[in-house]
Amino acid sequence: MNVVRFGVSVEQEVLRILDNYIKSNKFPNRSQAIRHLIQKIEVEKQWDKNEVVGGSLTLVYDHHKRELLDKLTKIQHNFHHEILCSQHIHLDHNNCMEIIAMKGKASVLKDLANQLTAVKGIIHGAFSMTKVS
Repeated sequence: MNVVRFGVSVEQEVLRILDNYIKSNKFPNRSQAIRHLIQKIEVEKQWDKNEVVGGSLTLVYDHHKRELLDKLTKIQHNFHHEILCSQHIHLDHNNCMEIIAMKGKASVLKDLANQLTAVKGIIHGAFSMTKVS
């Protein structure tokens, strides 16, 4: 990959915001932060265009909740073409975390994540998407 250098002029306040972003996200330099932000814009365009993306959903739940696991499994079976794998982790005696890796059209992955997160008994759900190519 060829690297191209270019100059950027911004207001002092905008530079302060960028430098705070760099510091809080531990980027090694401004170039890396700007590269990350540009890629983020491109990924969001892919979501908006409903292109194929990769995604991960993290769910936390009490596995003792009645019928919860059956409901989660039924939903996941309806999306078996999009789900690549899942990992079940025991956080403590009651709480489990499940991480689901998926790939598919952005709208389908959003629908899957929303259905799973909305199941009664889910304590927390966090969904993330990224580009695949």
